[in-house]
Amino acid sequence: MERNLQAAFNDKTFLESPEGRSIRILSEYERVKSILEQHKIMDTITFFGSARSTPKDKNNINSTEVDHENSEYYEQAKALSFKFTKWAEEFSKDHNRFVVATGGGPGIMEAANRGAIEGKGKSIGFGIRLPVEQKNNEYLTPDLSFQFHYFFMRKFFLTFLAKATIMFPGGYGTLDELGEVLTLKQTGRIQTPMPIVLIGKKYWNSAINFNYFYEKKMIDKEDLNLFLITDYIDQAFIFISCILKEKCLDNPAIHNI
Repeated sequence: MERNLQAAFNDKTFLESPEGRSIRILSEYERVKSILEQHKIMDTITFFGSARSTPKDKNNINSTEVDHENSEYYEQAKALSFKFTKWAEEFSKDHNRFVVATGGGPGIMEAANRGAIEGKGKSIGFGIRLPVEQKNNEYLTPDLSFQFHYFFMRKFFLTFLAKATIMFPGGYGTLDELGEVLTLKQTGRIQTPMPIVLIGKKYWNSAINFNYFYEKKMIDKEDLNLFLITDYIDQAFIFISCILKEKCLDNPAIHNI
């Protein structure tokens, strides 16, 4: 009896098997790459931060001081994203430059995507399928709302197109991304000037003792200059925008931290 042979690209059992993993990985890469190209996305400004931060209007009488602090970070992320989206208009004649991108989820990610949408720009979300917390937020350009299965492929797109990285307070996921981007910059794998800004001095100086790394000779002194820590989104905006425009010179707003 002749067997009913199925084309490999239609074989769902094979494609979902361990043997089909390389094809699934390649599919995630090529699909996202092609959609970004269709939208003429040239580069991004990527926001990271906690999925647990909520806007101020979600606070109630039971909200704690920490809840209010986290809500302030939400509002700052939204405002900063709005500023960059309006600023990027002058660079986006033929291609979309400095588009706001996030991990696509709630919290700081939602805030940054929301700021981009309110600024009338495109808004990218590189989401991930997780059992808790993560689902894509509503402030994403429909065609640019992605959901990845593979963490490393998601991390690739979050970093590959980024011309600047902004880190708001967050947990393990944010620390993971911060460690990656600092390592890539420290080792020269990111060869562009790509500015890295950490918003929230009190949080970051409490969460990570960067000077201790240097004291214990785990990093060089110049590695402490790979990033800027500030409380002020205006300083973050000036620092990043002047680097991307290559017009920093000796801007006092950058150094008066």
